[in-house]
Amino acid sequence: MTLLDFARGPAFFWAFMILIGGILWRVTGLVLFRREKDLSTPRSHNPLAGMLGGLRTVAMRSAPPHDLEKNITFQHVTGYAWHIGWFVTFLFLGAHLPFIRSLLGFAWPGLPNGAVFVITAITLGILLSLYIRRLFHPVLRLLTDIDDHLSVLLTLLPLITGLASFAHWTPFGLRYETMLAIHILSIAALMIWLPFGKIHHCVTGLVSRFRLGAAFTRRGVNA
Repeated sequence: MTLLDFARGPAFFWAFMILIGGILWRVTGLVLFRREKDLSTPRSHNPLAGMLGGLRTVAMRSAPPHDLEKNITFQHVTGYAWHIGWFVTFLFLGAHLPFIRSLLGFAWPGLPNGAVFVITAITLGILLSLYIRRLFHPVLRLLTDIDDHLSVLLTLLPLITGLASFAHWTPFGLRYETMLAIHILSIAALMIWLPFGKIHHCVTGLVSRFRLGAAFTRRGVNA
């Protein structure tokens, strides 16, 4: 078995299983999290009110308050930009669509390879600039732990190895098949880490906001 066969086969399969199991574990924990019985009188007994309150909180918490926006505009804009760029790269690169079709049974038209290449390069540049800023910012540096470093590294590697594979750039005398295997293994590593590191917010963030909004609506709090 070659490294590419291992990456495409057992490594990716078990990474995917760990990803699904980890996500189910995280979401189940949020849904079934034991909490003390709320003895307060609910503002409304209508379950629709709680659902609407949860959705409202999801929408409102997806952008910072206006009073804070002027201080974090760079972080806000670049944060959304690299997230969108990363998912566009994954979902719309033509080379990824056969894999998506194998999982879902269907796929969608991809973007031109050149356009995705540019988006990926911009995404990589934004993520690197944010990481460098975190390393040198006096406050962010204090808040950064090993989880942050590892999460950034595992998010960067698929972009770097993907660009290298797409451009057929093979440093250190590596064969193209080896670089492609490294790219797939970097994705597998990210999938394994996702449910357990801080980047699990891409799955649990919306669920947490919805639950918070629903609970606050019950209590009559404007969240």
